[in-house]
Amino acid sequence: MTALISLHNNVLGKVDHASNWLIPTLARLVFVAVLLIYYWNSAMLKIDGSIFSPSAGAFGQIFPKAAEAVLYDVSQMTLFQRIVIFFGTVAEFVLPALLLVGLLTRLAALGMIGFIWVQTLVDVNGHNVALGGLFDNAITLMDQRVMWTFLMLVIVINGAGPLSLDKILRLK
Repeated sequence: MTALISLHNNVLGKVDHASNWLIPTLARLVFVAVLLIYYWNSAMLKIDGSIFSPSAGAFGQIFPKAAEAVLYDVSQMTLFQRIVIFFGTVAEFVLPALLLVGLLTRLAALGMIGFIWVQTLVDVNGHNVALGGLFDNAITLMDQRVMWTFLMLVIVINGAGPLSLDKILRLK
């Protein structure tokens, strides 16, 4: 029994030691594998030729009720709506790119947390998606967004890991 406990402690001691670099590296890898293309595809739907020319899709995604009221006519967008769409589109391109290369990673992950919950508010209030709840034995929007947030919190807390521009530039 002592040998088994010793083996257990030995193996898990090595895992504990590796966790300092392994956890943030895996968190970024999981983000890239699962959400990078999702966000970049979403951003591409929001532009019509250039980032300064929002599409009807952007209008409908971010301000669904206002877009529907004017039959998705982008010429009817207010200045505020144009600004929100512009910065939201930039965020969907830039924040995932920063996480991909590991530059300003903690700030990018914090920005993604904000983005995730603004996105959630739009989904619930604008698109009438059911939020659901935690601990309800169903996979809901709430469950999904809490998982995404947790992934970003791992990066906020642990940084980018050794395979990152932050590490190369010595930016914690």
